[in-house]
Amino acid sequence: MRFSLRIFFGYFLLVSLLAAYVLSLVKEEIKPAVRQSSEEVLVDTANLLAELIQPDFVAGRLDDGSFARAMQQFAARNPQAKVWGVARDKTFLRVYVTDAKGIVKLDSTGQAIGQDYSQWRDVALTLRGEYGARSTLADQKDPLSTMMHVAAPIKDGDKIVGVLTVARPNWAMQPFIERSEGKLWRAGLVLLIVGLGIGALFSWWLSHGITKLTRFAQDVSAGQPAPVPRFVANRELTSLATALGAMRDQLDGKTYIENYVHELTHELKSPLAGIRASAEILHDDLAALDKARFLQHIDTEVARMQHIVDYLLQLASLEARNELQDAQMINLKELISLQIDALRSQAGQRTIQIDIVETSFVLGEAFLLGQALRNVLQNAIDFTPNDGKISIQVECASDGIGLQLSIYNNGEAIPEYALSRLFDRFYSLPRPNGQKSTGLGLVLTRTIIQLHGGQIHIRNAEHGGVEVRIQLPSA
Repeated sequence: MRFSLRIFFGYFLLVSLLAAYVLSLVKEEIKPAVRQSSEEVLVDTANLLAELIQPDFVAGRLDDGSFARAMQQFAARNPQAKVWGVARDKTFLRVYVTDAKGIVKLDSTGQAIGQDYSQWRDVALTLRGEYGARSTLADQKDPLSTMMHVAAPIKDGDKIVGVLTVARPNWAMQPFIERSEGKLWRAGLVLLIVGLGIGALFSWWLSHGITKLTRFAQDVSAGQPAPVPRFVANRELTSLATALGAMRDQLDGKTYIENYVHELTHELKSPLAGIRASAEILHDDLAALDKARFLQHIDTEVARMQHIVDYLLQLASLEARNELQDAQMINLKELISLQIDALRSQAGQRTIQIDIVETSFVLGEAFLLGQALRNVLQNAIDFTPNDGKISIQVECASDGIGLQLSIYNNGEAIPEYALSRLFDRFYSLPRPNGQKSTGLGLVLTRTIIQLHGGQIHIRNAEHGGVEVRIQLPSA
C-alpha cells in the first residue's frame, strides 16, 4: 500500500473515531439539557401559579374561584404557535393542587380530584419544605411517555397549607430534541467530510514531497543532473533535500575527480609521448624539412591537448550544474540556421536540407544549445562524403510532449561495437580524413541536452547512414 494511502487511512480512522465519540457525547447531553431547561421554566411557572392561587385556596373557593376558571380556559386554548418550525395547536401543561394532607383538591384535567398524592415525591418533599420534583411514566410500555412534575408550596403566612404541581409530558419536547440531534448529525457529517478532505490534501502534500525526494535520489543514483527539490512550508523536507543535495555534491565531486584524473592521464599519455619523442629527435642535426615536420607534429599534439583541457573545463562546469541559468525562449529554427551558416564553409559540396515546424520554441540557454547542435552538425559533416546529404527535421515528439530534432547523414554506418561507447569520454572513431577528435564533443552535447531536460540517441538508419535524435521539452 502506498505511503500516502496509509497516512490517509490512519487519519480517516482517527477522525472517524474522534467524530463518533464527540457526536455520541453531545447527543447524550442534548436530551438532559433540554429537559433541564424545561424543568427550570416549570419551577418559575409553579411558583407563579402558587402565588396566584393562594387567595382562592386559603379562602376555600377553589371550585368557583377565578383561578379554576382560568385553568379551564387555559386547557381549552389553541395557541396556533410555530416554535422553531414545530407547530403547536394545544397546551400540554397540567396543574393540580393538593392540601396539607396530600389530597388532590383541583386538577386541570379533572381526573385525580380526591386522590391521595401524599406519597408522590413532588408533594411529599414540598410539604416538608424541600424542593419537590419527579418524573413518572404515564405508560409503562412507552419510555417516551414520562411526565415531568415540579411543585411549589402554597403558604398562609409562613405555614405550608398546600402544594401546586405543574406537569408537562416530555414527549412534547421530543420534536426539538430530534431536530437538534438531526442538525448535530448533519453538522458532524459535514465536519467529517471537511476533515477527510483536509486529511487527503495533507496526505497528498506529504506524499508528493516524499515522491519528489525519491525521484531526486533516483536521478542522482542514475547519474542524471537534477535540481535539489524545494518545498513550501515544510522545513523538515527542505532540510532533508538540502542535506541529500550536499551529500550528492560531495560524492559526485570525489568520484568526478577520480574518474577525470584517471581518464585525463590515460588520454594525455599518447600526445605527451609523441611530443617528448619529437623533442628528443629535434636535438639531433636534422634536415630543414624533417625539422619542420617534427615541429608541426608537436604543434598538432599541443593543440589537441589544449582542446582536451578546454573541453574538460567546460564539461566539468556543466556537470556541476543541476539546472539552467538565465533560461529564455529560443526559436529552434533560427538557432539551427545560425549553426549551419557558421559551418557552411566546412560543408563544401554537401547538401543540407531543413524541415522544421513553425512552432519550434524551447526554453533554455541559447549558447549551450547552439554548441550542442554545432557538435552534432560538425560530426555529420565530418562523416558525410563530399557529395553526400545531411537532412535536419524538427517535429512534435511522438508522445505529444516536446519537440524531436532528427539530424541524418548518408555517411557510413557506425560499427556495432562502437554504438554503445559513443558517449564515453575520450572515445572517438577516426574521421575519413584521418584526423582524431578529442572524444569529448558528444559527451558535452549529451550533458547540455540533459541539462535542458531532454535526451539524445544515435543509431544507424535502416536505409543506410546515421541518425541523431534529440528530444527537448517544448516551451
